[in-house]
Amino acid sequence: MKKIIPLNLAILGLIVFNIASPALLQAQRQRTITINLASALPRNSPWGRTLDRIAADWIKATNGEVTLHILHQYPGSEGDYLMKLRQDKIQAAIFTSLGLNSIAPEILALSTPFLIQNNDELDVVLNEVRPFLNSRIEQEGYVNMVWVKAGWIKIFSRSPVYTPDDLRRLKLGTSPDEQELLDAFRTMGFNLVPATYTDIPQKLNSGMVDAMYQSPLAISAYQLYRVAKNMSSINIAPFMGGILMSRKAWASIPEKHRAPLLEICRKAGTEIENSFQKSEDDAVIAMQQDGLIVNVPSPAQEQEWYRDLQRYFPDLINRNVFNKDMHDRVQAILQKYRQGR
Repeated sequence: MKKIIPLNLAILGLIVFNIASPALLQAQRQRTITINLASALPRNSPWGRTLDRIAADWIKATNGEVTLHILHQYPGSEGDYLMKLRQDKIQAAIFTSLGLNSIAPEILALSTPFLIQNNDELDVVLNEVRPFLNSRIEQEGYVNMVWVKAGWIKIFSRSPVYTPDDLRRLKLGTSPDEQELLDAFRTMGFNLVPATYTDIPQKLNSGMVDAMYQSPLAISAYQLYRVAKNMSSINIAPFMGGILMSRKAWASIPEKHRAPLLEICRKAGTEIENSFQKSEDDAVIAMQQDGLIVNVPSPAQEQEWYRDLQRYFPDLINRNVFNKDMHDRVQAILQKYRQGR
């Protein structure tokens, strides 16, 4: 027999539902915090895949109270991202050391050419200076969720480069957006030619550009090694990345969730570092199989690069390209580390 609900109970149920439903929905909205994170990189990339995994882990760790919405291939420069963070149009974004430099100028000192020479040295330096740099970022109204080592900048060229003078004889293509590194290389006497990522293939093929400094992953992706067939094995500077969140957005997240969310980001950062390292190694091997020549300087030639930097560094400081206090601190850390090996 079909059960009949009394009319008065049905009406009462409808009244309660119509009164309570908006309140329940509003309460649910209040419990859900959405963080929009901008990334210039595509979803199908090491960063993109890791960000999606972080977003899923955040939902699980907070029982749905905090949602991380990833805006893959978000348009604009790092300067645009910073402006939109300030306007609360986005709440977080991925930045490189060049972008972070506009918040805390000390950060770019880690990318002083030829100062930090390998991953072991970079780890030692980061362990020492990370708390200070994080506090500087926080003073400016942001929270650094994670640092990521994303490989090394190398020199790629049409003819072999073993010493600084080898590079000075070539036309070095440089992005006009990377003003700090551009100023550094100009101060060190290199022959610079403005070249964006989109026009550098044409300039390489036409001979307007002979060399460039770039990540092996980027060179592989754009197949620029087919013209710039030489890669110097020496590391110019570490390539860093990180996730920055506005302090306002971070404060909106309940305190009980903050430590677990940071741990998720930092665990993912370690994973993506390993992924980047393997991807970079694999890219170099694949390019070698396709004709890339790796030029390995002798120990004496390596020292020429380091002496060259020391000769020009006072001018770099006078031009405010790199922060002197942070450079001196990094150099002291490295001297202690190298003496103890």
